[in-house]
Amino acid sequence: MRVYFVLTKPNVWWLLVFVGVGGYFAASRGANNPLTLLALVAALSAGSAGAETVANYLERDIDAGMKRTRRRPLPSGLINPPQKAFILGLALIAASLIITGSFLNLTALLLMITGILNYNLIYVILTKRKTPLNIILGSVAGAAPVWVGYSSAASLDLTALVLGLLVILWIPVHVWSLALRYRDDYAAVGVPMLPVKVSDRSAARVIASTTILLVVFSLTITLLDASYASPLYIGVTAAAGAALTAQALLVLAKPTLQNTWRLFKFTSPYLAVIFLAVILESIL
Repeated sequence: MRVYFVLTKPNVWWLLVFVGVGGYFAASRGANNPLTLLALVAALSAGSAGAETVANYLERDIDAGMKRTRRRPLPSGLINPPQKAFILGLALIAASLIITGSFLNLTALLLMITGILNYNLIYVILTKRKTPLNIILGSVAGAAPVWVGYSSAASLDLTALVLGLLVILWIPVHVWSLALRYRDDYAAVGVPMLPVKVSDRSAARVIASTTILLVVFSLTITLLDASYASPLYIGVTAAAGAALTAQALLVLAKPTLQNTWRLFKFTSPYLAVIFLAVILESIL
């Protein structure tokens, strides 16, 4: 059970589920339906875990060639034959779509399908091994849970768009900082992540620039939705953004392995804190 649970990459999908819940609270404004919220969490958990499991199956050759990933369940031979992983992934995705279609709505279902296809088809199959723009082209998958959550409580609007775009801007900072830390690993298996194709200094400049854009963008929602122009949201966003920017500027000044790893490790708590502020603001 533990091996199959690890296969789903819970350290990745928990954050996708959380931002999806954030999207739901942003739309519901405190008028929450417990059954809808429970169905949303179940659907996002199954869909995200299923997509990650299918990706692990499709990328098992890459994982086997990278020091960082060679101990994962598939390359280490803990699941044999590997097709078991693929079947599990498809089953989880099917469960997610059934839950979404039965307990949420058609818009949420279409957005769930879009997110899964963007990740597994556009990112993993079509672009990851071919272009440094892979993570940009596959970034809709990160925003999809937000939009699924939002559409479960209300019609999509400009606020929903901005919350999704916030995740889309966050993804390159998160992934490129990891790729810069493990650029030799990615280069060894022929995956052309941006930090593999450019110098450390150039990659650090791109990461720092994207980080600043992300932090600035996180405050734009206050201009579009007056309910977020509060001391709580602005204070939390500004403090978290200052900490993230400081980490990115440190990478720009000294793009060492230690500094890039620190930036990567800070990115997930950063996004979680921003969406926690969204949830609290929506409740209050």
